[in-house]
Formats: sequence, C-alpha cells, structure tokens
Amino acid sequence: MAEKKITKKKVEKKTEKKISKKTEKVIEKKEEEKIEAVKIDTTVIAVPQIIDDDDFVVNEDDFKDLGDRYFEGTGRRKTSIARVRLYTKGNKEIKVNDVDYKEYFDTPTLQSIVLDSLDTMKSLDRFRVVVVVRGGGINSQAESVRHGIARALVVFNPDYRKRLRKAGFLTRDSRMKERKKFGLKRARKAPQWSKR
Repeated sequence: MAEKKITKKKVEKKTEKKISKKTEKVIEKKEEEKIEAVKIDTTVIAVPQIIDDDDFVVNEDDFKDLGDRYFEGTGRRKTSIARVRLYTKGNKEIKVNDVDYKEYFDTPTLQSIVLDSLDTMKSLDRFRVVVVVRGGGINSQAESVRHGIARALVVFNPDYRKRLRKAGFLTRDSRMKERKKFGLKRARKAPQWSKR
C-alpha cells in the first residue's frame, strides 16, 4: 500500500512540472498582450472619444467659423420624403415648406416628433432648420423630418451618431403599404368566397 501512494505522488509531481512550464508560456504571452493593449490604449486616449449619454455636453467651438455652410440630410418614411438643411447662422427657427413648423404640424405630438432628434442632441437653439417635405400624410411627414434632421446632425458632427442610433432616429422605418395583387381587392383582402 505504501508503494502505491509513492507512485501516485511521483505522477502528480511530474504533471505539475509539465503544467508549470505551459503556464509560464501562457503567462508570458498574456504579459505581451497586455503590453500591446497598453500601447493601443495610449493611442486611443489621444483621439477624441465619443461622449457617453450621461456626460453629454455641447461644445460651442463646433458652431464657430462655419460661415454660411449648411448640413444636409434626407429623411424618409412611407411615401414622404423630407430634404433637411441645418444652417448655423441666422435666426434659430424651423421652417417646413416655408411655414413655421408649429403651423404646419398643428398637434403637439407631431411637433414633438419633429423636435426629437434636435432635443436628443441638446441643439434646439443652435440651428436654423429649413425643410422641404413632399408626399405621404401628415404623420409620416413629421417622422421623415425627424429622420432627415438626425442624418443632417450626423453630417455636422459624426460623434452624434451613437446617441441618435441608440434613440432610433437614424433607422429608416421600412414599413410601407403593400402593392395590390390581381384577383384580390387589396394587397391581401380577397373577394368573398361562396361554396356554391
């Protein structure tokens, strides 16, 4: 019995030596990776990082020295298409088809839809917004304006993309009316079927 115990201990010691050599190699590799990661991290720190949702602050320097430039974005929803231009100079108002947006979109819900993307980026008083919108109904026009403003904001500052994407304002809503099929009344509604 004593001999069996000794052999087991010898086997355990041998495996420990093998494992320890392998672990040393693994540890060395990990240390090399850490050094590389530290090198990468130092380069990332030098590049301006995307601002997180909680710490978002508008930088005033972004809006200076832009002159009469405008930033354009096209928004779509169902059959309505909105062409949006953001101007940094001029009185800060939102015009939709040469009319103030509060007159064009008369309900508070539609007005809030239009302002959503600007409100998310805390840029309500920063831009003069000119919109030309065609097609669709009043609700889809409001949503297409929101989509266009969000795209124009990303053109203005690519760092805004993360927040606008998270809010869902950059996603083109692909739901549209399905085409009518022959033999049917509408896209799917069939004429009444009688057995005899």
